[in-house]
Amino acid sequence: MVTFLKVITILWCVIFAIYLYRDVFKHKEKVAPKHLVLYGLMGFVLNILDTLGVGSNATQMAFFKSTKLSPDDELPGNGNVLFAIPVAVEFVLFLDIVKVDYVTLIVMIVAAILGAVLGSKIVVKMPINTLRKALAVTLSVVAIILVARTRGLGPFGVEGSAVALTGGKLIIGVIGNFVLGALMTCGVGLYAPCMALCALLGMNITVAFPIMMGSCALLMPPASIEFIKKGKYNRKAALIAPLTGILGVLVAYFVVKSMPTKVLTYIVAVVLIFMSISFIRSIRNEKNK
Repeated sequence: MVTFLKVITILWCVIFAIYLYRDVFKHKEKVAPKHLVLYGLMGFVLNILDTLGVGSNATQMAFFKSTKLSPDDELPGNGNVLFAIPVAVEFVLFLDIVKVDYVTLIVMIVAAILGAVLGSKIVVKMPINTLRKALAVTLSVVAIILVARTRGLGPFGVEGSAVALTGGKLIIGVIGNFVLGALMTCGVGLYAPCMALCALLGMNITVAFPIMMGSCALLMPPASIEFIKKGKYNRKAALIAPLTGILGVLVAYFVVKSMPTKVLTYIVAVVLIFMSISFIRSIRNEKNK
């Protein structure tokens, strides 16, 4: 099963890479050397953070807004196009180091894909700030629960150790990832909410990594096609960011691989708080506009 998933992901990634770079080289946009260095560093650093579970959507937006190297209408495309290949590499690598039940993994990935395709039609009609408010509260609460579990505080006991979901928990997991796949179409990243979902269902925190990475690895290439067709992404950044992004993934992979689960749990808790604050800031920015 591992080999099958790897082959499918690699083929999917190669097809996407050919499609992407045909468009990039066809247009041959000139890029200043200093900007090329910036794009390369961005791909490297943000994919280290992405592999650690921070996600890339909010961080790439912050980079492009602060450097003014992309107009706002390119930001959604950048979040998909520039990170699709590194995320596929993440998924392939984490299949080797994380023990996870393949039924749970596959059905949750399929749920996320269906959510993006079908559920998005419903979710996109909902007020985005309502979704952000709910996630801001939820992620903060989950971060507190994670720390409490790890420390053995209160009624939460020890951190989860399950590598599979069955029965009602599996149904909740499938529904949850379906919703998260739909939320991706609204610009809400999947990583942090997926980690929260797995943690609340009592799973070992490392199990969230192949689930969230697999969901995005198979979602992002098709989501990127329309952006590439319309040229709504930064072609100059695409020259180098996906390649340095792969290097960033490899660096972070060896860090996560050797990291104790307890330390990783604390990092995830910090990530959830960070994303919660990010949602609050997005709400305020929306209101200001």
